[in-house]
Amino acid sequence: MKHAGEHALDQLEPLLGELRALPGMVEKKRGVFYRRSKAFLHFHEDPKGLFADLRDAAGGDFDRFDVTGEPGRAALVATTRARLTA
Repeated sequence: MKHAGEHALDQLEPLLGELRALPGMVEKKRGVFYRRSKAFLHFHEDPKGLFADLRDAAGGDFDRFDVTGEPGRAALVATTRARLTA
């Protein structure tokens, strides 16, 4: 699965806007967010759709979210917000 390119990120722009508004993250490159000095959230694309990888609450591995549709996007924002405040 490859990292999301510009066209895929264009499709995710409303979601990216929501994520940019959350405190505690820095977008170092379009669609690649860091928390403190660690990669925290980034996006992938493949023939099955668009996906986000969000670092787990313990700061270890990443959890994958299908953000092709609105339900997955809402779940990503809610989970991201919760992990930022944990």
